[in-house]
Amino acid sequence: MKTLAFLAALTAAVSAMPAAAEERRITVDASGTIQAEPDMATITLGVTNEDAQASVAMQATSDAIAQILGRLEAFGLEARDVQTRDLSLSPVWSGRNQSGETPEITGFVASNRLFVRVRDLDQLGQIMDAVIQDGANDFGGLSFGVQDPKPLEAEARAKAVAEATAKAEQLAQAANVSLGPVQMIREQGGGIRPVAEMRAFNVAADSGVPIAGGEISVTVNVSMEFAITQ
Repeated sequence: MKTLAFLAALTAAVSAMPAAAEERRITVDASGTIQAEPDMATITLGVTNEDAQASVAMQATSDAIAQILGRLEAFGLEARDVQTRDLSLSPVWSGRNQSGETPEITGFVASNRLFVRVRDLDQLGQIMDAVIQDGANDFGGLSFGVQDPKPLEAEARAKAVAEATAKAEQLAQAANVSLGPVQMIREQGGGIRPVAEMRAFNVAADSGVPIAGGEISVTVNVSMEFAITQ
């Protein structure tokens, strides 16, 4: 009986050790953010036409898209930076929402949308102006970014780790304990987003649509655990 009691007590003590060790840790979350000027823009643009005949609507849309593609090539955009995002042909109905009337097709809407990446921001305003003249009448958005985010991410990551370490040191000092080595580091979410503070590019008056590039921010979030040595 004594042996069984000793083994039971030993098992309970061993089982409690990880929980006790887990309790003697400091866990902190922190983020690091780096702001930078963008060097790339992405545009979603397209052409939409409506006609009583489907072939006419699609042909008008295709002709405009062909002209836009030629214009983008003339600006020096590479094939990898231009991609068809959506191509559609839809009927236009009348009488569908009116009781007593038989719905009928009165026309067709043809649409073709492109995803365009512009790596030379000095040309952005001119490109926007040119594609509008070529028939682009559907814009799905404009966003700014960086061609190589890795250096900015590395800088933001280092800043996040430094911030987490400083926060853990403050907590340890406030609790009158000694901060031990790092037990765990986990990176969480983050990414690139525009910053509210906008700064216009220095562009000539005749360079096309005026564009404000502003800044972007690259953020990395980390969670860290430190041991408590005292």
